[in-house]
Amino acid sequence: MNASDRTPADLLRSALATDPARPLVTFYDDATGERVELSVATFANWVSKTANLLQGDLAAAPGDRLALLLPAHWQTAVWLLACSSVGVGVEIGGDPADADLVVSGPDTLDAARACRGERLALALRPLGGRFPQAPEGFADYAVEVPGQGDRFAPFEPVDPDAPALTVGGTELTAAQIVERARTDATALGLTAPGARLLSGKPYDTWEGLSAGLYAPLAAGSSVVLCRNLDQLSPEGLAKRIESERVTGTADPTGSQRSGYRPVGDTAT
Repeated sequence: MNASDRTPADLLRSALATDPARPLVTFYDDATGERVELSVATFANWVSKTANLLQGDLAAAPGDRLALLLPAHWQTAVWLLACSSVGVGVEIGGDPADADLVVSGPDTLDAARACRGERLALALRPLGGRFPQAPEGFADYAVEVPGQGDRFAPFEPVDPDAPALTVGGTELTAAQIVERARTDATALGLTAPGARLLSGKPYDTWEGLSAGLYAPLAAGSSVVLCRNLDQLSPEGLAKRIESERVTGTADPTGSQRSGYRPVGDTAT
């Protein structure tokens, strides 16, 4: 990655310039059997479309606050980078009543209705499918995003020192996200070319966000992001680690245990 990158959106642009074809996010949902693999180029295209939706149709601007009520999911990762591209601050699990916009999954719609600004809902169905019928009071992301432009340019420059993310009560600027992600990448073993980290951590903590997105992005590596990993058998996990060429795992059981484990380490 480029040493001058100061926002997560900068990191994505550098990844796109370096190796657009490599996998960036491989997502599994072990409750539905879904598997989606996104290259850097494909992920960046989703980010551009989402950023255009955010800046254009939703009229979001730098300094606005967005309550993100989504689980660990590839579409959540897209939203995090889209907000970084526009300069919108994200609060993970934030109070919709205090937010300018809210982005909700299907399980948090009632809470999300407290937002007096724009409301967007994601069905989180396989392949980014839409709701059978859009929830009342919400725009359906899967309906709104396909027609957006494939290239994005912010109306205003993004300030790397402005608040960009609030998680677990901690507020971080875009530059702090990048700095922390680079430090975490080393601790997570993302130092060799082709490193692939499997993460079963939720996105409601910095550790989960870092392992599941920011650290692999900062290191030029990739993540195998697993939702509902507790529904996968140990044998299934071992097979996934082998088939996905995983080099290390972060909390592969979805438990509270933290830290990095290289593949082949049998310590408990």
